[in-house]
Amino acid sequence: MTTTPHSRSAATVVPQFALAGSFLEGLAAQDFTLLGGALTADARLRALVPAGPKAWTGAETIAGVFAGWFGDTEDFELVEASVGEVGGRLHLRWRLRLQADRLGAGWFTVEQQAYADTADGGRIDRLDLLCTGYRREDG
Repeated sequence: MTTTPHSRSAATVVPQFALAGSFLEGLAAQDFTLLGGALTADARLRALVPAGPKAWTGAETIAGVFAGWFGDTEDFELVEASVGEVGGRLHLRWRLRLQADRLGAGWFTVEQQAYADTADGGRIDRLDLLCTGYRREDG
């Protein structure tokens, strides 16, 4: 069987990866304004979180959701992150460690994976996310 590589110009791919990088940079810095700037004004987030499926619309609202999940921490670090592409969709993955009074004593790890569609200009227009929830670290 012969496979033919999918043809994509660098101009098409670079903006998608650049804004995905801005999204992750905003997350890593807990700069939710930067994170929101990687989204279109009417972006949609669908998330499967431990409490069940959720959905939000709008860059400011979505940035606020991430601020609720990952803001107001005593300690916070981005452990790993990656950006790729699957079938024309962006694939973003990140793992975080954090300490927050609202979660209780100790360190927690959370990992999220998302598949995203981009609009013209490369901003994220749709984000479908899967979350492990906050997992208490042993020790």
